[in-house]
Amino acid sequence: MGNDQQFDLSPQDKKLLSVLAEDGQLSVGLVSERLGVTSPTTRSRMKNLINAGVLRIAGLVDPFKVKGLEIALVGINVATHSKMDDMMERIAGLDRVNWVAVVTGRYDIVAEIVLTQGTDDLYTFINDDLSSVGGVSSSESFVVMKAKRKWVPLPHAVREHFFK
Repeated sequence: MGNDQQFDLSPQDKKLLSVLAEDGQLSVGLVSERLGVTSPTTRSRMKNLINAGVLRIAGLVDPFKVKGLEIALVGINVATHSKMDDMMERIAGLDRVNWVAVVTGRYDIVAEIVLTQGTDDLYTFINDDLSSVGGVSSSESFVVMKAKRKWVPLPHAVREHFFK
C-alpha cells in the first residue's frame, strides 16, 4: 500500500510547486531564478518532494484533442466497508485506471479510467477487470463527452496499447 502521510509544505516548497504547476518543463535554472534560490537548492527540494511522494513530473495529455482516447468515470459500491483502503488499492492497480478515490455520496469509490477502444474498453473494464477485484456490489459508468481543463497522465497499459 502507498504512503498516505500528508506533509506540511514550507513556503519555498509551495512556491516551487506553483512554478512547476505553471510549466513542468522549465529547466531547474529557470525555476531557481523565479524562486530566487540556487539551482542546487531547487534540485534538492524537487528531489525531496519526489521522494516523499508529493511531486511527480509527467507529461499530461488532453484526451479530447487526441483521436482514440476517451475518459470515463465509474462509481463503485462495495459489499463491505471494512477494507476501503484495500479496495481502493486493488482498483487503482487495474490497467485503465488513472485515479481512484473513496468519496461521500451515492458511491463508495469513484475511478477515472482512460479508454482507447471506446465502449468496448469500458465493457472489458467493468466485466473483466473490475469484477476480478471482488467485493464490488454495483457500479455505474459515465463516459465523459466533453470537458475543459482536463489533462490526464496515461496509465501504463494505455501507453503500451495506444502508442504501439
